Amino acid sequence: MCSNNLVLEPPADHENCLVIRDLAVAYGRKVVLKGVQADIRRGQVVGIIGPNGGGKSTLLKAILGLAPVTAGTISLFGKRASQLRSRMAYVPQRELVDWDFPVTAYDVAMMGRYPHIGWLRRPTSHDRSMVEQMMERVEIIDLRAAQIGQLSGGQQQRVFIARALAQEADVLLLDEPMNGIDAGTQDIIMQVIEEQRLAGKIVLLATHDLVSASCACDCLCCVNERMVSYGPVTETYTVDNLAATYGGPLIMLGKSAEIEPAHTHHTGDHAHHHHTHEGVGGERN
Repeated sequence: MCSNNLVLEPPADHENCLVIRDLAVAYGRKVVLKGVQADIRRGQVVGIIGPNGGGKSTLLKAILGLAPVTAGTISLFGKRASQLRSRMAYVPQRELVDWDFPVTAYDVAMMGRYPHIGWLRRPTSHDRSMVEQMMERVEIIDLRAAQIGQLSGGQQQRVFIARALAQEADVLLLDEPMNGIDAGTQDIIMQVIEEQRLAGKIVLLATHDLVSASCACDCLCCVNERMVSYGPVTETYTVDNLAATYGGPLIMLGKSAEIEPAHTHHTGDHAHHHHTHEGVGGERN
C-alpha cells in the first residue's frame, strides 16, 4: 500500500519494507533533493519520474549509500539501507559506463555473483549456472564471449540486467534502463520488472518515459529537487502532479485527450503505450 500522505507512520511490517523518511541530499552547500518520504513493500514497483537534474538518479544513489545524505533516514528490512548493499542490485545509466573496458559479456554478468562469492574466490558451478540462466533469460547467452564494448546499446543493457538478476537481490534499482535501446530490449526489461514484482522483490525504476512508468509501476515518486508527490499511480499520474513535477504544462500526444493511468502491468504488453504522453517544461532525464 502506498500513500500520498507526506507524514508517514512507520509501517507495522517495516522489516519487509524499504522505508524513506524526510530524506535530503546535498553536495557541498547545494541541496539537490529533499523531503522524500516513502514506504515501499515487497512486490511493489515504484517509478521515479521528474526532469533531468531533478534528483531521480540521486535518490537511487542515496538508497545505495553512494550519495551524501544530509538529513533523514533510509532503512531496508529494518536496518540501515547502506548496510545491506549486497541485497540491492543496481543498473546504472548506460552513459556512465566505460564500455572500453576489456571484459566479456559473461564476465560482466558474473560480477553479479561477487556479493556471494567475494572478489578473490573462484565461481562455483552454481554461480556459473546462475549467470548462464540469467543471460539466457535476457536472450544474450550467444554473445557471452563478446567484448562488452562491441555490443549494441540494447545488448549492453541486457548484460547489465543479467548481472543484476544473477545477484539474486531483494531490491532492483534501474536508472533510465530504456534509454537508447531497441524495442525488443525494452520489452524484455518490462517483462523482467513484472517477474521481479511477482517474485516479491522491490523494484525502483527511474525513467523519463511517463507512460511506461504508469503501465509498469504500482506507485510513482515524482521529484524535482524535492518530492512533489508519492502514491499509487491512479492518484499521482495526474495533470496537476506532472505539471508541478516538470514545471510546466503537459503536451498530450496521440489519441488520448486526458491522462488516464494505463495500469496494465499484469498483461505484459507495454509496447503500444510508448510515447502517448510526455512531460515538458523542464529538461527530461
